[in-house]
Amino acid sequence: MHVRRPPRPRLSLAGALRLGRPPEIWFKPALSVVAAVAPPNLLLLALGRLDLAMYTMAGSLCALYAHNRPYAARARTLARVILGMVGGLAVALVTASLTTSAAVLVTVGAALAAVQKALCDAARVGPPGNVVLTFITSAALFAPQSLGQVPGHLAMAVAAGAWAWLVGMAPGLLRPHGPERRATAQALTAAAAHAAASRTGAASHGTRAAAAATIQAAWQTLLATGDRSARTRRALERLLVRAEVALAAPADTDPERLNAWARELRGNGPLPRVHDLPGEADELLGADTEHAVPARPLHRRLAPLRSVAARCFIGCALAGHASLALGVGRPYWALVTAASLYQANLTLIWNRAVQRVVGNLLGVLVFAAVVPLAHLHQALFVLLCLAFNFGAEALIGRNYWLGSVCVTPMAMLITEFARFQDSGELITERIVDTLVGALLGFAAALAVTDRRAGDRLERGLTVAEQARERTARLLAAPHAAPTALETARRALAAALVELRATADAAAGEWWQRALPQDRVVLAEQAGHRTLAATVRRQGLVLDRDADTEAEDVRP
Repeated sequence: MHVRRPPRPRLSLAGALRLGRPPEIWFKPALSVVAAVAPPNLLLLALGRLDLAMYTMAGSLCALYAHNRPYAARARTLARVILGMVGGLAVALVTASLTTSAAVLVTVGAALAAVQKALCDAARVGPPGNVVLTFITSAALFAPQSLGQVPGHLAMAVAAGAWAWLVGMAPGLLRPHGPERRATAQALTAAAAHAAASRTGAASHGTRAAAAATIQAAWQTLLATGDRSARTRRALERLLVRAEVALAAPADTDPERLNAWARELRGNGPLPRVHDLPGEADELLGADTEHAVPARPLHRRLAPLRSVAARCFIGCALAGHASLALGVGRPYWALVTAASLYQANLTLIWNRAVQRVVGNLLGVLVFAAVVPLAHLHQALFVLLCLAFNFGAEALIGRNYWLGSVCVTPMAMLITEFARFQDSGELITERIVDTLVGALLGFAAALAVTDRRAGDRLERGLTVAEQARERTARLLAAPHAAPTALETARRALAAALVELRATADAAAGEWWQRALPQDRVVLAEQAGHRTLAATVRRQGLVLDRDADTEAEDVRP
């Protein structure tokens, strides 16, 4: 087997700044954060205590999380995020009340950032990940504090967090199955795109991998639904079967039908009903089996993240202490900049560094333009912060730098809630901290490489190859149990998705041993052929002439 050393990561400027399409539900987190932030801030404004806004913001910003999760899972995730936010805030406030040593505060902030990064990645909480948590806790470390004030400030964060939880759950009153319908629609659309590309000869490994990842994500979404959603979940699972079949046998697929189902799912009408396929009962039994499997314990998911946590701690500590050495009064801005960089590999870290610097520098210009207006009245501070909150969430899905143009002036305005400050000094410190944080954060990523990326790729290859061999043996057995064949097929599909994600992450790393790129390609090709053969053996190939009807399953 030919083994090639991976090419050095391409560190492109244009690619890092390229705008993407807006997410399908960009307006939901944008509206949610406004609804979560506005009442506490307006109440503090009425009471003349905007100096306490940082503590309510800690809870309110939790409304940014879990918008793609089914409501049963969203309730748990939001509660955990709020607990994590309050826990980190408690550590920060107690530390701030016990010491005024800036060096100690920076070190504690770096440690908190590393823990938050590891926990968010292990729990897969999704965007905005650890950055919001680190922003709040790092700022709190440098807020004047006494031990007697800590309980009251934490109570404000808890109260705002409870309101954010209600805001996050409120859409479920109108569309209780909206997230899982949306995930299934995205899977159908991705499968239809791959099938259409296959017909014209334009299909590529990339379109297949993207569709497979989308389908796998949709299955995970359905697996996270509660028991009360069992009937709707079963109807959506039947549609996901069609997406899987389309991916395995694109030549036998009608892309227009898949797109039509996706459009129906995005509306509020009844779910589309599809005709039974010969092997569908086994497919759904396999889904039920997977639904009953407990998730891996958190400590096992944390184990592979040690290098990520080390990168984060070293980068944040270097950035914070360098900012102190330069005499900057707010070293937590440099610390947060470094914490925001760390992604799956060095290429993505470079992209985020470029995006952060460009977005922050443009955001500083926006702050310079609006701060004279904000100084006219404190109510304008609140209104501008709400506008920037909305703009950040509306734009950040297209590219991180675009959202940062709004995040930066919002963060700078928050520092003035307690008292007006010298705008020139604020602007200078923010620019310095941004450059220091990005430079030293990226330097830490270069120094602390993920040496285990190659090991994870080898394990992923082994799992995928073993899953394919197991499925092939069942295919060769004339009397193989349908449920066993279905379980093997689902395991192979999941292994191929995980292999592609692991290979992409490893390919973007720096200073590592040679990767078995050819073996990865061969494993994927063989796995896809085995999946197609399994689909045909199970009789799951779509009947193009079958009619679709509407099933009385309400959204």
